Amino acid sequence: MVKSVTGTQRAIDGLCVNTIRTLAMDAVQAANSGHPGAPMGLAAAAYVLWTRVLKHNPRNPDWADRDRFVLSGGHASMLLYSLLHLTGYKLSLKEIKNFRQWGSRTPGHPEFGHTPGVETTTGPLGQGFANAVGMAMTECHLAAVFNRGSQRIVDHHTYVMCGDGDLMEGIASEAASMAGHLGLGKLICIYDDNKISIEGSTDIAFTENVAARFRAYRWQVLHVKDGIDLKAIEGALKEARTEKTKPTLIVLRTNIAYGSPNKQDSHGAHGAPLGVDEVALTKENLGWPKNKKFFVPEQVRKEFGKSADKGRKAEAAWNKKFKAYAKKYPALAKNWQAAIAGTLPKQWDGGLPTFRDGKAIATRAASGQVLNALAENLPTLIGGSADLAPSNNTIIKSSFDFQKDAYAGRNIRFGVREHAMGAILSGMALHKGVRPYGGTFLVFADYCRPAIRLAALMKQPVTYVFTHDSVAVGEDGPTHQPVEHLAVLRAIPGLTVIRPADATETAAAWKVALKTTDGPVALILSRQSLPVLDRSLYPSATALAKGAYILSDTEGKPDAIMIGSGSEVAVCLEAQKILAGQGVSVRVVSMPSWELFERTSPKYKDAVLPPEVSIRVAVEAGISMGWDRYVGAHGAVIGIDRFGASAPGATVMEKYGIKAAAAVARTKELLKAK
Repeated sequence: MVKSVTGTQRAIDGLCVNTIRTLAMDAVQAANSGHPGAPMGLAAAAYVLWTRVLKHNPRNPDWADRDRFVLSGGHASMLLYSLLHLTGYKLSLKEIKNFRQWGSRTPGHPEFGHTPGVETTTGPLGQGFANAVGMAMTECHLAAVFNRGSQRIVDHHTYVMCGDGDLMEGIASEAASMAGHLGLGKLICIYDDNKISIEGSTDIAFTENVAARFRAYRWQVLHVKDGIDLKAIEGALKEARTEKTKPTLIVLRTNIAYGSPNKQDSHGAHGAPLGVDEVALTKENLGWPKNKKFFVPEQVRKEFGKSADKGRKAEAAWNKKFKAYAKKYPALAKNWQAAIAGTLPKQWDGGLPTFRDGKAIATRAASGQVLNALAENLPTLIGGSADLAPSNNTIIKSSFDFQKDAYAGRNIRFGVREHAMGAILSGMALHKGVRPYGGTFLVFADYCRPAIRLAALMKQPVTYVFTHDSVAVGEDGPTHQPVEHLAVLRAIPGLTVIRPADATETAAAWKVALKTTDGPVALILSRQSLPVLDRSLYPSATALAKGAYILSDTEGKPDAIMIGSGSEVAVCLEAQKILAGQGVSVRVVSMPSWELFERTSPKYKDAVLPPEVSIRVAVEAGISMGWDRYVGAHGAVIGIDRFGASAPGATVMEKYGIKAAAAVARTKELLKAK
C-alpha cells in the first residue's frame, strides 16, 4: 500500500508528484502506445508550476488574464492530461483511461479546442515554443495598449516546457532569438535537460552549450541541478518572474522515466510503454500500490483541489479590478471586451480605397492600401513581414514598430524567420485580443508550412500575405518563382487560399479574411501590375466571397468556359475577345478560391460551371494538379509543370505559354475534337 502520510507537506508533495508519474505510466501502458519517460521526469517541476506558481482557473479555462502554459514537447501529453485532471479541469479519469483511443479527449498529442485547458496543439517539435513567444508578445502588446498606471488588467506570464528535441529544431532558434531581441520578460521556459532522445544519448547529435546559446540570445539562464528538488524549482520560477527585461530559460536537469529501476535514463522509455512488469517494479520503487491502476489518493485530490479554489479567487479578484477599470476607463474597457471576443467594430471596412479601371496596379500594392485603410478602423490588426515589408506592403503607416519598450506598436519586424513567424502568428491568435497577419514571398511559404498546417488544424484566424505569386517574378529566377505552391497550400485542409484577379478583388479578399474566424486565410498576390477591371461592365468583386463567379458571359449557352485565377483572369478575358471574333462564344469565370467555391451549394456551382458545357480550359501560372476537378474529362489546363527561369517576368510568362494565344489554341483544339 501507499507509504504512510505523516501529515507534512513534504509527504503530500511526494504523493502528488508520484500520482502524476503513475497516471502517465498507466495510461501509456493501457494504450500500449505513448511516451512515459518525459512525464515521469518532469512531474516534480510540473507539480510545482501548476499548484504554486501558475495563475489559472480550472473552472474557467478561458479567463483572459490567466497565465498560459504550453507543453512544446507534445509527446509528453500525459503530463498535461494528468495535471488537467488533477487540478479540476473537465477531464475525467475515464478520459485518462482512454488515452489515445478513438473519441477520447486525450489524444496522443495535445489538441487545442479538443481538450479543456490545452492552450495550443503541439507535437511537431519547436512549434509550441514559438507559439509561446507569440502569446508572450500579445500579452506585452495588450498590456501596453490597455493598462493604465496601477490599473493593470493585462498582467500574466507565458510558461513553456520544452526538451532537447524542441531546441534542436531550427524554429526554436528563430523564435528564441526574436524573444530575446524583444525582451519578453514574461516568457519563462523550463528546459527538460534529460540528455536523452529517441535514438539514444543526445551526445550523438547535440553537444552544444544550450545555456550559452540562450545567453547569446539575450535570455536570462537559471539552473536547477536536481529535477526533483521542489524547493529549488519553485525558487527558480520565482526568480524568473522577477526578471522584467529578458525571457528566462530554466535548465532543469531531470531523469527520463524517473523511478523506473531498469529504464530510467534510457532512450527505451522515450516513446514506448515501460511494460507491465516494469510498471509494477516502478510503482514498488516509488512506494505505490503496484496492483492498482489509475490510483489517485484522496490526499492528492484534496491538495490539487486547492488550485481550483485559488483560481476562482484569482479570477474574482481580477473581475473586481476590471469593474473598477471599466468605471474609470469605459471606452477602453469596451474595446478590451471586443478585442478578446474578436468582434469586428462597426464600420470596420469603411473607407476602403476605390480602384478604378484604366490604371494597372499590382495586387500586392492594392493589398497594402487596403490593409492601411482597415487598420484605421480595426485597432486589433497587427502583423508584419519576414524582412520583406517593403515588397509585401505589410506596414501599417499609422502605427510604429513593435519593439522592446514600444510594445503598443502594430508593425512586427519578424526578421528572416519565416517558420517562427508562422508559429508566432498562431500563438498570437490563440492568446486572443489581436488579429495577426504575416507576409513573405509565396515561394517561402515552404519555410512556414508546418505552422500554417497547425493553424488550420487549430482553426485559428491568421492571415498570410504571400506576394510575388508566379514565374512573373522574373529575373530572380526559379529559386524565387513559385510553381507548386498554390497546390501545396490548397492541399491543407481548413486553409482558405484566395488569389484575387485585380485590386478590387484584393479588397474583397481582405474582407473575407477578416470575417473568417474558424481558420487561416492565405492571400496570394502579384508582383506585377494587373489591369483593374471596370466593375460597371463586370460584376461586383463582392462575388469573390463565393470563390468563383461568372465574370464575363455570352448570350445563350457558351461553347466553352475559361477559368482563371489571379493574373491569368486577364489572359482569359483577352482570349475570350479573340475567340468571339472567330465566332466562338466563351464564358469567363474568375475563380480566386477553390475552398470558398466548394462551400457554395451544388445549384450555385452548376450555375457557374454548367455540367452540359464540357469544354473548359483553366489558366493558372502554377502546376496543373487539381484543376481537373473543374475542367473535367473533356477539358484542359494551361499551367506550368516545371520550374521557372531567370528573365523578365513578361518574357517568362510568354515563353511558358501563359498567354491568350495559348488559351485560344487549346480551346479550339478541344472544340474540334468534340
